[in-house]
Amino acid sequence: MPAKERKIAFMGFRSVGKSSLIIQFVEKQFVDSYDPTIENTFTTEVRVNGQDYLLHSVDTAGQDEYSVIPQNYFININGYVLVYSVNSQKSFEVVKHVYDKIIDMKGRMTVPIVLVGNKKDLRFERVISEEEGRRLAESWKVPFMEASAKEHPSVKELFETAINTMTMKENGDSGEKNGCVLS
Repeated sequence: MPAKERKIAFMGFRSVGKSSLIIQFVEKQFVDSYDPTIENTFTTEVRVNGQDYLLHSVDTAGQDEYSVIPQNYFININGYVLVYSVNSQKSFEVVKHVYDKIIDMKGRMTVPIVLVGNKKDLRFERVISEEEGRRLAESWKVPFMEASAKEHPSVKELFETAINTMTMKENGDSGEKNGCVLS
C-alpha cells in the first residue's frame, strides 16, 4: 500500500516545547536549548496500524491570545496538535484561544485536533493538573494526553494518536462514541 501523505500543525504559546516534541519524534533526541521558531516543517516516514505515512510536521511560531494565525496554517493541514506546558498557566489559556481560532476557520466537525500537556516531567513546577487538561479536551471532544519531549515513547504515542485522530475524521468517525481521551 502506498504511503499516505499527511500534514499536521503544532500550535501553542512560545516555549511550550512544540519544536522539541517534533525533533524528539523525527530525530529521537531531546533539544534542551530554546531558539524561537519562525516556522519549520519536518518530514518523516512512519507506520501506524500497518499503514505507511509521509508525515509533514509543521512547527509554528508561538502564538498568543492576540496572534493572527496565518492562512497557510489552515490550507492543506490535515490535523492539529495544540500544545501547552503543564508548568505554564499562560500557555493553557493561550491554547484555548488558538483552538477557538482554528474552529472559527475550519469548523468543529472537520478538524482533527489533539490536546497535549507537554513537560510532564516537570512534576514540581506543575501548575496545570492532568485533570484540568482532560476536562478541557472533553469539552472540545478531542483526544488528550500528557507528554515529555525528553521521553521518546510518550512522543511516539502522541504522533500515533494524531494520525489515528486524522484517520477517524477522514472516515467520518467523530470519536465521541468511545470518548477518545487518552492519558
